[in-house]
Amino acid sequence: MRLLATITVVLVTVSGCGLFKSEPGAPEITNDFLAKLASGDVQGAAGMTDNPADAKETLDKFRGALKPEGLSSKVDQIRKNGELASEASVTLDWNLGKNRHWTYSTKFDVRQEGDAWKVHWASSVAHPKLAPQQSVKLAELTPDPAPVLDRDGTPLLAPERVVSVMLVAKEAGDVAAVSKSLADALNPLDKAITQQTITDGVTKTPEGQAYQVAALRDPDYQSVKPLIYELPGVRFSSQTSLLAPSRNFATQVLPAVRKLVENDIAGNAGFRISTVDAQGTEVEELHSKAPEPAKAVTIALSRAVQAAAEDAVEPVTQPAILVAIQPSTGDILAVAQNDPADAQGALALTGRFPPGSTMKAVSALAVLQSGKVNADTPVPCPGKTTIDGRRIVPNSSEFDKGTIPLHSAFAFSCNTTFATLAVDMTPELLPNAALSLGLGVDFDIAGLTTITGSVPPATDVVERAEDAFGQGKVLSSPFGMALVGASIAKGSMPVPQLVRGKETKADKQPTAPPIAALDPVRAMMREVIESGTAPQLKPYGDVRGKTGTAQFGDGVHSHGWFMGYRGDLAFATLVLSGETSTPAVDVAARFLKAVP
Repeated sequence: MRLLATITVVLVTVSGCGLFKSEPGAPEITNDFLAKLASGDVQGAAGMTDNPADAKETLDKFRGALKPEGLSSKVDQIRKNGELASEASVTLDWNLGKNRHWTYSTKFDVRQEGDAWKVHWASSVAHPKLAPQQSVKLAELTPDPAPVLDRDGTPLLAPERVVSVMLVAKEAGDVAAVSKSLADALNPLDKAITQQTITDGVTKTPEGQAYQVAALRDPDYQSVKPLIYELPGVRFSSQTSLLAPSRNFATQVLPAVRKLVENDIAGNAGFRISTVDAQGTEVEELHSKAPEPAKAVTIALSRAVQAAAEDAVEPVTQPAILVAIQPSTGDILAVAQNDPADAQGALALTGRFPPGSTMKAVSALAVLQSGKVNADTPVPCPGKTTIDGRRIVPNSSEFDKGTIPLHSAFAFSCNTTFATLAVDMTPELLPNAALSLGLGVDFDIAGLTTITGSVPPATDVVERAEDAFGQGKVLSSPFGMALVGASIAKGSMPVPQLVRGKETKADKQPTAPPIAALDPVRAMMREVIESGTAPQLKPYGDVRGKTGTAQFGDGVHSHGWFMGYRGDLAFATLVLSGETSTPAVDVAARFLKAVP
């Protein structure tokens, strides 16, 4: 691509000062020289000097160091120096890309040799401070990335020095011995690093290249430096990276956030230009522009709530998940998974599971909206019941409570009660109630992929009965069920938020449920804690919620759920193959005990 030059010739006449209005040959050669230099035709420009070889070598190195996107030049004046020479004063403006410019003035002589005019070559033609045998060096000054802060201003991603530990096989000598020494030092920091993984990695690395054994935070590097620094073939390099408080902190959220905001937090790079001698040693700084750091990005996540959520799921041996949302704002406060859950993917945000009896919060809202029952209406809670002569629905261990008020049937989690009530529901009643609480709404949340779940209309009576206690065809993610809890707490669906300044879009704006139906559901959820299926949560304040056990697959095993809220904190917990809701309630208890 040819680069265009912008050249302005300014000729000034001042009486008695040796300035002239026109100098045959001098203005033309000056303009032509600058035009070729700007276009990238170094050979052409050098050919217009009285020392083409030296000029080409210097200008090639000069342009090679700068790698300019363009050059603009202005002829400020041409002053006559006798009959056969003139002095040109010019301003050069190098466009270095990325909105960077280097502008300066220089001077050079233009001399007549026989019938031709030539630029008298000196290294100062390129820059007034460039000496013979010197070139220039351009260094980019990159600012540290701005941090990503939580809702309270606490860093979640902050710039830290990272040291790469590399091994070059041909320099190591005994690769096996060096690999063992590295593994002995690094394995306590990362269990995945062993002598075998190192030797395998080195074997697969092309000859002469370095295999990266580990990337260590600076404190970790300093702790093992005495053990590895002198090992043969081991090399080190460092860079600044944006890191979470720990390796496994908020892994379902922060990597996506980092990718989303990488341009926002990068800032504007500065640059520095200096002269260097033939050995590349810096001689003098010619120009510099300081880098401009970006402003910090704030997200809705709470470091304290996230830490409490991670501590709550960590002891569970099965895959365990917790999602927390602030009802008043929709802020996503925490998304936590333990290692077994992480191994299966983004279960917290996109996993779809039968919600079990947590669905009874939605079913209760639906039947109360129908007006056919209220919270005190006596309803049967037999150990098992038959729906439409085809499907036998049991309670857990077939417990039998006889006839009790609806609110008690909710607290005891009577499957038989809600299956029977569903028979008289219209097909749209349960889906509409679910939608009013956010279940079935699709969101476009900047930085996250989420699925709330689905509650399809059921025209078949048996399917509708099963849906009512969270089996059937209804599905929810932990995120979706946390949103249900948040919607019940707020009284309408909050729109989930993550990154400040980046709007969440929803494919539906559901109508809020009527307060006359919602208030009894809230009271029922408190009764679950006071005298129902989650008494473990009584010590932790005004907690309201619903337990759930959901069979899956061949029905032999069950997932355990808890969904609820306390004040302005809504959350859902899920333990896969928990068999009962107890492990999920225990996760909720640890969470509520620790959360601020």
